[in-house]
Amino acid sequence: MAAIFLCAAQMNAQQQDDDARKYRRSSIYSVMINHTDQKYASEIKEAFLQIPVPDKFNDHMLSVRVLNLNTKLDGANRNKENKEVSDFLSKNKVASRLVGKWFDRDNYTGQCDMELVKERGLYNATEFDKQLATRSARGMALLQDAGEDLIGNTFVIVNDIRYVDKSKASSTGGSLLKAFGSVMSAYTNNSSYESLGNSVGSMVESIKGFRVKINTFLYRLVWNEEQAAIFYKKQYAAKPDETKKANFEKGRGQYELRYVGKVESSGGTTSFMGINEDEPVMMVRKACQRAIDENVVDLQRSYEEFRTKSPLVSIEPLTAYVGMKEGVNVNTLFEVLEPVELENGKIKYDVVGTIRPIPNLIWDNRYMAAEEGAQGANLGFTTFRKVSGREFSKGMLIREKTSR
Repeated sequence: MAAIFLCAAQMNAQQQDDDARKYRRSSIYSVMINHTDQKYASEIKEAFLQIPVPDKFNDHMLSVRVLNLNTKLDGANRNKENKEVSDFLSKNKVASRLVGKWFDRDNYTGQCDMELVKERGLYNATEFDKQLATRSARGMALLQDAGEDLIGNTFVIVNDIRYVDKSKASSTGGSLLKAFGSVMSAYTNNSSYESLGNSVGSMVESIKGFRVKINTFLYRLVWNEEQAAIFYKKQYAAKPDETKKANFEKGRGQYELRYVGKVESSGGTTSFMGINEDEPVMMVRKACQRAIDENVVDLQRSYEEFRTKSPLVSIEPLTAYVGMKEGVNVNTLFEVLEPVELENGKIKYDVVGTIRPIPNLIWDNRYMAAEEGAQGANLGFTTFRKVSGREFSKGMLIREKTSR
């Protein structure tokens, strides 16, 4: 009986945890620019393709993930829109491909469906279908809501990854360690010092100099009432339809991505504790993932439309699955949002309070933080204290308000 009750409790806890993870997310498509003429080009490409979608976003990836270039981007250090990046997205009709993915569009028949919209919008599937079938005002409001809060929050990030060659500095450091080992070996008449110096020196030369700088360009899918009306009336096909298929193909150019902005990682050296020196791909992935995560945080702080929300997973204490990967620190302030369903079925978010992380209870969820023995890596969540507001409930959403 005890085992049965324990199992039931665990299943209930898992269900509650799964429920807390269910909330509307923005969707993201991530691309990298691979400079084929630079050192570690193949390793950087392999590492990027292993980096998962940030868990605060829906995966909206397309088949093309890498753009190979053999030259440096023109004006890569400028803050303005980069013509080469925008031209690539436009020529490849990326915006229309993102729209097609939203409706699971079949390129051969033109057939579409609303399954992904229902799933990501957390709609009651039966009610959603019924309202759309009757073409009621509520059904149209649901479509508008899906467009505003789901399709219109589809983002593209293009990562221009550049290797920063610090081999001279690292080589100097490695040579000094090797020389020190030789001196100590001669002084003590103990050859183990020379062996140790060579070993540590080689590690410094092969790892400590690795750095990347990443320019991340942010774009947002334009989805307005006019485009939605054209799509649903002339291009959306619930069953194979040659006319609507042709309408979509002819109208691909009407869909566009709006440039939002750009940030650049600092290119700071990443700690490679926890990685063996004979694992260069892991070294490269850690450096790339840390830099990309850093850029995503900077983009969210710079551009409010890109900010993500996360649910409160418990109330006593207040906890959420966010941490240092999302830029959380002791000074970060979050607003607490309550999702409210309006009479027409649309969702709005009311601000009901603010919370702040508790020092020493901030989760270090950066890539490989546990392997390097970072403080807070094993917490599993960040714990907060209430700053203002009324009583909160599990499942309410939090969104960063100010930082630093």
